[in-house]
Formats: sequence, structure tokens, C-alpha cells
Amino acid sequence: MQHAVGAPLPPPQGPGDGPWTHQAQHSGHPGQAGPPPVPTSPGSRTPQPQPPAPQQAPVPPSRETTGHIQLPPGGPVPLPAPHAEPGTGAATLAVLLIGPAGAGKTTVAKLWAGRRRVPTAHVSLDDVREWVCSGFADPQAGWNDHSEAQYRLARRTCGFAARNFLANGISCILDDAVFPDRPVVGLGGWKRHVGPGLLPVVLLPGLEVVLERNAARSGNRRLSDEEVARIHGRMAGWYGSGLPIIDNSTYDVETTARVLDDVLARSIASPPAW
Repeated sequence: MQHAVGAPLPPPQGPGDGPWTHQAQHSGHPGQAGPPPVPTSPGSRTPQPQPPAPQQAPVPPSRETTGHIQLPPGGPVPLPAPHAEPGTGAATLAVLLIGPAGAGKTTVAKLWAGRRRVPTAHVSLDDVREWVCSGFADPQAGWNDHSEAQYRLARRTCGFAARNFLANGISCILDDAVFPDRPVVGLGGWKRHVGPGLLPVVLLPGLEVVLERNAARSGNRRLSDEEVARIHGRMAGWYGSGLPIIDNSTYDVETTARVLDDVLARSIASPPAW
């Protein structure tokens, strides 16, 4: 049976009650049950005092009737335990996929998350940042205090989401354009928000490939060629950082996702220092 929007739910089923059993109502205000009749002694109209009804301890609601499921809180994500399976297998892990606009981060992250045989979530920083509707900081308008605050809030929100996913046994891959010359805002912020077990991987194809992919974009995610070239040049600073780097200039999405899984398996066995 369906109920109108906003209508109260039926009362919980008690012992011995049918699913739609209601107590009889007495005269008085509509919908309000009156007090039970007070018995009197034979031959007398004087009500006799009755002993108080025994008090019963409250019974906590059961999950069967309320649908309540207790979720563990999300804490800092630790490093995943090494395993003997090829690739990442069934490991529960948090991944940060770094790269410039047009590197294919979101496409690769979605495919990698969808192909794993264990529950894996994909959280894109741009998607979370675009939850802001009124007053949205358009990347094409340049960098300012408002846009920086918006990016920081989005990173913190993504970090909370990753911690909650991991606490409940769901892996998470995040994607973001993190610059190596801003460690406090970039990797430092992600480590604070997610935890030391976050595994960063850089996706960095050649400039020509990035320009071509960016040209195929639409809306506010498409940047000028000059901006793309500037971002790509800054991303080159990841070489020599110690983080694993994938040059997917000649890879399709399927191949890139397989290479990513192999790189992550090696990171689990020997985590990068960052």
C-alpha cells in the first residue's frame, strides 16, 4: 500500500498485533484515545484506587522493522596489506589519480573502478566542485581566492567520502589535477583529508595528446590551449618526485586501466614515499 507524500507511516507492529491493528479510540478529541474506565466496588459509586501498571524496559528498535543499519565511522585510511594475487585483486584501497586537464583521469578512473570484482567508488573532484551552483568559480575565469577556497572545500569533501567508503569496505579512486609545486595544497591536503594509505599515481601523456583531448571537451571544462600547455608544463615537475608516472600517450583506455592496476599492485608491495 502506498502513502501520500508527507503522510505518517503506520505504527510499528507490536507482539500479537496485525500489521494494521489500531487501538480503539474513546470519545473526546478526534484521533485522541480517552482514559480507560476506572472499576468501582459493588454497591458503591466511589472509584477504587488501582495499583500502577508495571513498567517495562524499553525495547530497542530492530533492524527488521526500522531498516536502521549502523555504519562504522571513517578514520584515516591506512596502507593496504600486501597480497599474492596479480594486480590489486580484492584489496581495499584508496587511489589518487593525478594529471592535467585532458589526461584522461576521469575516463580511466571510471573504467578501473567498474572493472574491479570488489566494490569500488569513483569520486571526481570536478564533479564535487560543480555541486556549487550559484557563485560557481569557473576555471576559465582564472585563479582567485574564491576558486581556491572552492577547490579546497571540494578536496576535503572528497577526502571525507573516501574515508567513509574505506571504513565500510569499499575502495575509492579520486582524480584531481595536483601540482607538484604546491605540496601543501595538493598532496599534503589529500594526505590530511584521506590518510597515509592513499596511493598517488600520475597520469601524464604528451602535450599534443592533452591538447587534442581538451579540444574535444565542452562547457567550462574546456580550457584554452595556452592554459593547457601551462598546466602540462607544471605537471612535468612530477618526474623525479618518486611517484609512479604513466605516460598513456599511446594507450587506449583499456590498456591504461590495466597498467594502472599493475602500478597500484607494485605500490601496495612497496608504497612510494611522499
